[in-house]
Amino acid sequence: MNPVVGVMALVIVSLATAAIGFYGLRISRTTGDFYVASRTVRPWWNASAIGGEYLSAASFLGVAGLILLSGTDALWFPVGYTAGYLMLLLFVAAPLRRSGAYTIPDFTEARLDSRAVRRVTSVVVVVVGWLYIVPQLHGAALTIRISTGLPAWVGSAAVVVVVCLTVVAGGMRSITFVQAFQFWLKLTALAVPVLFIVFTLAGDGEAAVAPAVVNPTGLAPAGPYQNISLLVALLFGTLGLPHVLVRFYTNPDGHSARRTTLIVLGLLSVFYLFPTAYGLVGRMFAPELARSGQPDAVVLLLPGRLIGGTAGDLLSALVVAGAFAAFLSTTSGLVVSLAGVISQDVLGGGVRGFRLAAVVSAVVPLGFAVMSDSLALAGSVGLVFAFTASTVCPVLLLGIWWRGLTDAGAIAGMVTGGVLCGGAMVWGTVLGAPGTPFWLAQPAAWTVPAAFAVTVFVSRATKHRIPRTMARIMTRLHTPERPLATER
Repeated sequence: MNPVVGVMALVIVSLATAAIGFYGLRISRTTGDFYVASRTVRPWWNASAIGGEYLSAASFLGVAGLILLSGTDALWFPVGYTAGYLMLLLFVAAPLRRSGAYTIPDFTEARLDSRAVRRVTSVVVVVVGWLYIVPQLHGAALTIRISTGLPAWVGSAAVVVVVCLTVVAGGMRSITFVQAFQFWLKLTALAVPVLFIVFTLAGDGEAAVAPAVVNPTGLAPAGPYQNISLLVALLFGTLGLPHVLVRFYTNPDGHSARRTTLIVLGLLSVFYLFPTAYGLVGRMFAPELARSGQPDAVVLLLPGRLIGGTAGDLLSALVVAGAFAAFLSTTSGLVVSLAGVISQDVLGGGVRGFRLAAVVSAVVPLGFAVMSDSLALAGSVGLVFAFTASTVCPVLLLGIWWRGLTDAGAIAGMVTGGVLCGGAMVWGTVLGAPGTPFWLAQPAAWTVPAAFAVTVFVSRATKHRIPRTMARIMTRLHTPERPLATER
C-alpha cells in the first residue's frame, strides 16, 4: 500500500471523528448528557452506536485472521459474538434499563444495598475495561505499521488522543453520534473491497496472485472442550461488558432497550459475513501471513494484493479507515464506561470529574499496550470475554433473576471468578508457560460455573444478608413500562 494513501485515510477518519465529537459538545451540558445521553437515544441510533463500539479490533481484523489460521473452527467467534446479544435480549436488556442506574456498580449497589459490593464491582469493571482497551491499541499499532510504515506506537497514541478529545468534549451524547457513524463506516470499509475481490475472482479478471493451498498452517482442529469453552466465554462474557451494558442506560425505556438489542442482532449478522469472507479468501491467496505470524493483517493486505493498482490502493485506504474507526469506537465506549465508574467512585461525580477520569481511563492502558507485544487479536479479546463472564456476568444475571443473592455471595463470586480466570490468563498468556494445558488456555468452561456456584453457595449461607429493599428493586426491574408515545 502507498504510505501516503494510508496516512490520508487515518487523518480523514480521525478528523471526521473529532468533528462529530465536537458537534456533540454543543448539546452536552448536563451530567446526564455525559453519563447516559439523558436517556433519550432511540433504538436505531443506539443499535448503530452499539455496533460501532462492540465490533472491535477482534471483529474487524481478528476474526478474519483466525479463519485464515484455523478455518471453520474460528467460526465460533462470530457465532458467539452474535449469540451473546441474543442472551442480552432475553435476560438483561430491559431489566437493566429499568434499574435507572448510570453504571454497573450503581446497579449492584442498588440491588444489594452494599457499598462493599459497589467497590468490588468498580475494580472489576475497570480491570475488564483496561484489558479490553489494550487489544484495540495493539490493533491500531498493527494498522499504522502495515499501512504507513510509521512506528507502531504512533497508532496506539493516535487512538488515545482522538478518543480523549471526543469523550472529554461531549461524553456519552457525543460518543453516540461518533459510534453510529463509525459502525456504518466499518461495514462499508469491509463490504466494498470484498465485493470487488469477489467480482474480480468470479469474472473475467484475474487476481494479482495465484491461489495457494487451502490449508495454510496445518494446525490441528480445536477439540470439543476448546469450542465449548470459547462459546461459554462469548455468550456469557457479552452480558458483562461494561461498555455494552452502559448503552442500555441511554434508552428511554425497557421496550426501547429490547428493540435496540433486536436491531443489533441483525446488524451483527450482516457485518460478520465480511470478515469471514476475508479469512476464507486469505486461506487461498495469502497463506504466508499465517506462517509469518501476521494473520490479523489479512484484511489490510488482501485488497491491494488481489486488485492491485490505483483501485487496490483506494480500497486498501478504505479498509484502513474502517479499521481505525473500529479501534476508535470501541475504545471510546470503554473509556466512557470507565470514566463513569471512576468519576463517581473516586472523583465525586460531575462533568469535571468525568473528563479527568476519561483521560486516566485512556492513558493507563496505553502504557500497557506500548510495553507489550500484540497477540492474536480475536484470541486475546476472547480471554477478556472469559474474564468478564467469570466476574460481572454471574452477579448481573443472579441480581436480575434471583431474589436470594446477597452482598457476600456477590463479592465471593466475583473474587473467585477473577482469581481463577485471571490466574489462568497470566499462566497461559503473560508468562507464556510452555506446555500450558488446554483447560488453562481456554478457562471459561470451568471458571464461569465455579463463579456461579460460589455466588449461590455463599448467598444461601448468608440468607440473613438479603437486603430489605430486595422486593422493591426486583419489582422495579420486572415491571414493564409503557412505551413512549413518540417512539417509532
